[in-house]
Amino acid sequence: MKKAVDVDFTIYGDDMQFVEIQLDPYESIIAEAGAMMYMDENIKMDVIFGDGSGRDQGKGLMGKMLGAGKRVLTGESLFMTEFTNIGREKESVAFAGPYPGKIIPVDIGDYYGELICQKDSFLCAAKGIAVEIAFQKKIGVGLFGGEGFIMQRLIGDGLAFLHAGGTIIKKQLKPGETLKLDTGCLVAMTNTIDYDIEMVGGIKSALFGGEGLFLATLRGPGTVWLQSLPFSRLADRIFVAGSKGRSSGKGEGSLLGNIGIGDLLGRD
Repeated sequence: MKKAVDVDFTIYGDDMQFVEIQLDPYESIIAEAGAMMYMDENIKMDVIFGDGSGRDQGKGLMGKMLGAGKRVLTGESLFMTEFTNIGREKESVAFAGPYPGKIIPVDIGDYYGELICQKDSFLCAAKGIAVEIAFQKKIGVGLFGGEGFIMQRLIGDGLAFLHAGGTIIKKQLKPGETLKLDTGCLVAMTNTIDYDIEMVGGIKSALFGGEGLFLATLRGPGTVWLQSLPFSRLADRIFVAGSKGRSSGKGEGSLLGNIGIGDLLGRD
């Protein structure tokens, strides 16, 4: 297995974090398109086909196309962005998440060289880390898993940075220990975790509980990372609030009651 480069980093901020990565001369890091925040003068940015890990060497053009094409199934691009320090001294490049949240640094080598994560949580990684897709094989996960159906698999022995919303908690599950959660709250897990989907207990809970019909079930042993505010939940709230605002022009919640701003400006 090709060893990923070692990188130094600093995470800034609290609820809206970004990570600044310091690269030695000719060191590189890969990132999803649009994640870069700023970079020093001697950082060179290139678009690369796939993840640049070299795991598809010797497979020919069609093999490389197939490997990179799998990323399209996760909603990502065929290409990633590579940032390389072409200077003679240490240079910096910074990356930020697309919405408020935390950045989690994870050394993939500490977890047997593989980590499964939500498809939208990957931010960037040391060059040499392979970014693949991970299908959940169980039929329940496939039909009802929502965000959990198609996930990303990070393979290698270097640092990767994940982004998640709200507060992040890391939990260690013992053998046979089970954790139930909303599918969107899962950020990442080790490949030793057994992941499945089950229906909530009662019909009243399903219809009126507000938590949805299905929950994710994680069974140890292994490590899991959870987020308190999935982006899908935040987006739903914004959409609902926006829909209410467009459905009426009566100024709900305003001291003006049914009198709009236009009424005031249009009258003498």
